[in-house]
Formats: sequence, structure tokens, C-alpha cells
Amino acid sequence: MYAVLVRFEVKPGSEDQFKPLMLKQAENSLKLEPECHYFDVSQDDEAPHFFYLYELYTHRDAFDEHLESNHFLTFIEAVSDILVDKMILTGNRIN
Repeated sequence: MYAVLVRFEVKPGSEDQFKPLMLKQAENSLKLEPECHYFDVSQDDEAPHFFYLYELYTHRDAFDEHLESNHFLTFIEAVSDILVDKMILTGNRIN
């Protein structure tokens, strides 16, 4: 399995705008991408403008396909004005 960790930083005060868009993106990924097995969204307790994702894909190619999907591109466009930073870490899951 291919693991993806993402940290999104959004403009303070835009959390309520970002949250439903992010949750819909997670839902779409799980529903529309058969090789997306897990997509968890968390929000930082102390700095609520930070969101964390944990995603599992069958392999790297599946994640690459995710990045090219219509629903992902639509999401990125929708949040572009409130996004401050995005950091992505990837690796192969060790069982």
C-alpha cells in the first residue's frame, strides 16, 4: 500500500469554508477511485487552520491518477484562494 500524508494550511478564518470542501474531496476519492482505500481528514486542535490527511492507495500510480482526477482538480481550484501552504509526504506502508 502507498501512504500519503498531507498538511494543508488555510487562511485563518476560512476553516468553515475549507472543511466541507475537504470532506467532499475525501468522500469522492473513496467513492470514485477503487484504488483509494482510506482517506482520513483531521483538524489541528491548537491551530484550527491546519488540516491533516492520511490516505492509502494500492500503489503510487493510483495516487498519481488521484492527482489527475476531475474531482481533485475541482477541489484544488475551489480552495486555491484560501490555501496558504500544502505539504505532502509519501511512502510505502510497512505491514
